[in-house]
Amino acid sequence: MLTGFKKERLIMEDKIAVELKGVSKKYTLHHEKPTLVENIFTARSTEEFWALKRINLEIKRGEKVGIIGPNGSGKTTLLEVISGITTPTRGSVITNGKKVSLIELEAGFHAELTGQENIYLNGLLIGMSKKEINSKIKKIISFADVRQFIDAPFYAYSEGMKLRLGFSIVAHTNPDIVILDENMAVGDTSFKVKSHEIILDWIKKRKTIIVVSHLLDFISETCDKVVWLEEGKIFDQGKTKTIIKKYLHKYYNRRGHE
Repeated sequence: MLTGFKKERLIMEDKIAVELKGVSKKYTLHHEKPTLVENIFTARSTEEFWALKRINLEIKRGEKVGIIGPNGSGKTTLLEVISGITTPTRGSVITNGKKVSLIELEAGFHAELTGQENIYLNGLLIGMSKKEINSKIKKIISFADVRQFIDAPFYAYSEGMKLRLGFSIVAHTNPDIVILDENMAVGDTSFKVKSHEIILDWIKKRKTIIVVSHLLDFISETCDKVVWLEEGKIFDQGKTKTIIKKYLHKYYNRRGHE
């Protein structure tokens, strides 16, 4: 029998889409010598770089969260950790619900397989059932505009075709959590319009959206909450207008004194 505390905890957990506890991410940087001879006879030096440092973050179901910060602050690494592309060196990441990532759209494809075979492979990897893929495959192919190449091996696809197919598969899932980077719209102008419409549809619905962008107007219009990163740490977080105002004030003043 559940106690009152446990019931309350379960209710709270049901409302949480993403939770990070003490998340840190370390990379080891290898410094090469300028010449082949030096590389052979001299030991390479290495350096530890902490891209994320003790990140504690809670995102509720249905929240639209913008991640901002200067270049090198850890924004993309944070998205990669949440999406599962990379694992944290320390700490834990918990996600509740089906998540899709628009960070590495080509991940999960195999060069030797055809476009159609890759739809099944990629779809299964992001949590679609075979039955679901069967029911949506014609729409996926049509949306990506790759019908004439669908039986060709993936290595024959242009970069634009690969990105369109990757986005189309994601667009035809029914995700609970959507993770976006700055390159949200892909392909030519026509496809960018279609992909932007999908993103706006996710925003209007009760989807949890996590987006990294330098486009502060976009963040202002679409996000309920903003997380501000500096040097791998959460510098500040809170309501969108409040955080963006502080962010602009800091960097506007800094530019004025340079």
